[in-house]
Amino acid sequence: MPGHRQPRLYQSLNNVIDEEEEDGGNTPSQDSFDDVTREEGPQEPGRSSLPGEEGLKDSSSPRRITIFLAYQTISDFLEKLSQPVMSVTYKEVDSFSPPGVALFPGNAQLLSCKHHYHDYIPALVNPGKPQPGDCEFRNVTYVGPFSNGTQKHAVVVRGPSDVRNKELIFMQFSLNETQEDFSAITYMLFARFSDLTASENKSEFMRDCERNYSTWTFSGGFRTWVKMSLVNTAGKNNQGVEFRQESSVVKFNDKRQESEQTNQLFFVVFEWRDPYIQEIRLVVTANPWSSIAILCGVFMALFKAANFAKLTIQWIIRMRKRHLKHKSRELNSIN
Repeated sequence: MPGHRQPRLYQSLNNVIDEEEEDGGNTPSQDSFDDVTREEGPQEPGRSSLPGEEGLKDSSSPRRITIFLAYQTISDFLEKLSQPVMSVTYKEVDSFSPPGVALFPGNAQLLSCKHHYHDYIPALVNPGKPQPGDCEFRNVTYVGPFSNGTQKHAVVVRGPSDVRNKELIFMQFSLNETQEDFSAITYMLFARFSDLTASENKSEFMRDCERNYSTWTFSGGFRTWVKMSLVNTAGKNNQGVEFRQESSVVKFNDKRQESEQTNQLFFVVFEWRDPYIQEIRLVVTANPWSSIAILCGVFMALFKAANFAKLTIQWIIRMRKRHLKHKSRELNSIN
């Protein structure tokens, strides 16, 4: 190739072989090589071998190394292909699409639902009494997928969206005395409230949500503050949306008269934690082109090693032949 210089040893071997070919000598066969060895007789103790002889005894070593490197490269490629790496990025937004907050109050009554901003909730006025609100919600009745045919009633509220102004919704529920040992209200979050309003079959939509989303609870006698975060996941064949949440609980100091304290009160707040959407993707790091390049380099090295070994054998044979010619000339001159 133009501009490509061969190693010096490689050039010297070629020069020796070219000189012999100019002398008119033919390339000797393996039989002639054996004859030369027999004529020289057994090797004397302590006599060193000609250069390259011992390297030829282990001529299969480069081939073993090449096979090992090729196997290792292919194994690494298949392992990276079957085990993708998780890539996590964060996308900043000015506002979120309003989520759907589905609450399952059971026997509890929704007293109020109001939007507030900047993490500020005014003092309670007449707790336990119905209050005017400004929330948009839907009542949906459906048969739950895990309730053995039992009907469930859900109050689905349009969640907050203005994360920059720290929009939140504050809800209050009341529950009469119950014979249960523990009382709580279950809720569920799904991606967009508009998906429910645009759905033609809202009961079927809620059944699908219950199959795919997790549910949480908040207890009576406390104010539970839920801070939501959104996670988009993208796999090999599908995409999904997941809600993660952090919640804090503070005790409600009930200042009502004892006759009014028979009703247990529930308070819950829903707010976005921060203006970031976490995006998780599975990335395949296996690069077929880099693996092919490595394999090509390995096989080119094997070819060069085989060609070099061939030239070395030819060089040794010619050097021995030249040595015998000089020896025979010396014997003829003495005779």
